[in-house]
Amino acid sequence: MYPMHEQDGTPHADSTDRGRRGFLGAAALAATSLIAVSGAAPAQAHSASPATATGAPARRRGQVTAAITQTGHRRLGSLKVSGIGLGTQTMPGNLYGPVTSRKDMVALIRTAVDQGVTFFDTAEAYGPWESERIVGDALRPVRDDVVIASKFGWDIDPDTGARNGLNSRPEHIRRAVDGMLRRLRTDHIDLLYQHRVDPAVPIEDVADTVKDLMDQGKVLHWGLSEPGLQTVRRAHAIQPLTAIQNEYSTLWRGPEEQVLPLCEELGIGFVCWAPLGMGFTTGTMSPYFRFAQDDRRTAFPRNSRDNLAANMPLVRLLQDWAVRKGATPAQIDLAWLLAQKPWIVPIPSTTRLPHLLENIGAEEVRFSRDELQELNAAVAQITIHGDRLPPEALAMTGVEAPPR
Repeated sequence: MYPMHEQDGTPHADSTDRGRRGFLGAAALAATSLIAVSGAAPAQAHSASPATATGAPARRRGQVTAAITQTGHRRLGSLKVSGIGLGTQTMPGNLYGPVTSRKDMVALIRTAVDQGVTFFDTAEAYGPWESERIVGDALRPVRDDVVIASKFGWDIDPDTGARNGLNSRPEHIRRAVDGMLRRLRTDHIDLLYQHRVDPAVPIEDVADTVKDLMDQGKVLHWGLSEPGLQTVRRAHAIQPLTAIQNEYSTLWRGPEEQVLPLCEELGIGFVCWAPLGMGFTTGTMSPYFRFAQDDRRTAFPRNSRDNLAANMPLVRLLQDWAVRKGATPAQIDLAWLLAQKPWIVPIPSTTRLPHLLENIGAEEVRFSRDELQELNAAVAQITIHGDRLPPEALAMTGVEAPPR
């Protein structure tokens, strides 16, 4: 109900550290230039104040340094995407709080394209509908150069926008996709997910419907979000899945036990939503953090004052590694995800330009094999307190579809 470059594991410590120092200084300069070019509004980054740019590449006026431009790509099955994507769930301004303006959100997405991001994630439920409209307006000029993912599966009242439970009946899927195509201003969706498994509809019926949409050219690839394991196998047998989208970060490692091994077995890519723990792993939250009244994160058990305090060892670990690698805690978390498997792609959501630049800068952070083993062991030793979602939302994860 609520909300997501190739790495070979070889040592790159010296070049990485120099690149990160250059990035942290260059990001502030580049952000100023990008604001002038794209119209995106400035905002306070969630990292510490950038250090002086040491060894940063020379810049021409209006040019962004290579330290900020993402260059790597990954594959979700046969679908090629940028190593770090952009989630747009927060852009309608009704999740974590209001945004500066719709115009700024369009500009931010266009800036992301300029900086090498090719993978954009949205859903009809985000807003509802407004996130898709923003994405459609922003990406229309470069539609053939980017990958757009969206999601169906909610029964949304067309007049009020209220959610009336789940609905993955075939006729509803077809109507939902037609609506997506209009809002996204395109003739096809690159990656279509079922947002949550509908316990009233066999997954075979869903897969057959998506297969028909693929035959019509309206959908190119498909996937499932937070599904049950057997539902994945059944869906994949009808129409091969390209990606599974689940929450995954150093704060929530649940997929490691069964979901990631299943993806590896079947050749399915994995997309991480909330790869920064909804802001927790950036280091900006503490037991004294106060959410705004309209911030939906207040309903998440792990965000209670006691649980925030109990989970601070993870933040301190990421901060220590950030100092060690010349990066930020957010970049360590994202780089950790990228280092787990070559077919894992995080899609951090942001509405702020400095955060965007910081997130894609994680591509430069590399771990040697020994470093990754050390970091994995340290993360595994930390116990996380509090459920990741409210009870009603948590009950919709890992659901198995009924038999046909």
